[in-house]
Amino acid sequence: MAFKNSNLVVIPTYNEAQNIVPLITEVVRLVPDTHILVVDDNSQDGTATLVKDLQQKFSQVHIIERNGKLGLGTAYITAFKWALSRGYDAVIEMDADFSHNPEVLPHMIDELTRSPTVIGSRYVKGGGTENWHWLRKLISKGGSLYARLVLGIPIRDLTGGFNGWQKQVLTKIDLDSIKSEGYSFQIELKYRSYKRGFTPKEIPIIFSERREGQSKMSLWIIIEALFRVWKFRFSKSS
Repeated sequence: MAFKNSNLVVIPTYNEAQNIVPLITEVVRLVPDTHILVVDDNSQDGTATLVKDLQQKFSQVHIIERNGKLGLGTAYITAFKWALSRGYDAVIEMDADFSHNPEVLPHMIDELTRSPTVIGSRYVKGGGTENWHWLRKLISKGGSLYARLVLGIPIRDLTGGFNGWQKQVLTKIDLDSIKSEGYSFQIELKYRSYKRGFTPKEIPIIFSERREGQSKMSLWIIIEALFRVWKFRFSKSS
């Protein structure tokens, strides 16, 4: 089935039963013409069942169920390919835990009509974070600055995950060759799109600590990003 002239919000999940119903309900309220795709990595808390129950209420909700915890990067690649094969005009990445405020979606979708890439940025005027320890702020902001200096690109929030992509961008960044996860996945997407001539629009967002559940961030994801930016810098595919 093809969905022409439409936008898709992609929400990867792993054990997000406490958040997924209110989040989808809020997204539907704010942008009722936008479709939603949940990519669930075999959650053990019934997340997928809750999404399938919502499908009886909201026809614009879709789900892909995977057999295990396969990672954020592969979840988004799977979703991007799903969206491209069905003719969506733009895809928006969004966390399942309300750290990305759904109220931003109408603005982001509007900007996507004019810009090939829209980045929800914590590090432009008007952006920021809430309820973060100073060390987490240092790691996040320092990571974006480090990546920006290594890669030589002007994007201020390279590690953030609240981003929108026109389909023309996704078709030109060679999705099959992306192997990154976590922070480095977001960095690689932005770097590849910029190197292919797509100028991003950064809009301010306030990133909040998750409402419910446990964070998926780990020290390894941060370390991976620090090393992988050098690989991106010298890779012929980037």
